[in-house]
Amino acid sequence: MQKIRPDMDIGQNIQKERYRCGFTQDQVVAKLNLKDIQITKSTYAKLETNRMNIKVSELIALSEIFQCPVENFFAGLQ
Repeated sequence: MQKIRPDMDIGQNIQKERYRCGFTQDQVVAKLNLKDIQITKSTYAKLETNRMNIKVSELIALSEIFQCPVENFFAGLQ
């Protein structure tokens, strides 16, 4: 399973997209679980703070939930 390196600070971009959509972490977790992405609120919080690797499948699911291109998660990264 492919994962994004944790030193890439995409967690902040994920959080920005969540705020843009007006979702709480609980709502995002519920939507991910509906897409068969088994994740807890504490795990999701770790993704937003870059304390945990994120899977490519999770990024794709988040882009669908937030209705944004995957590229938005990499905005401003080098």
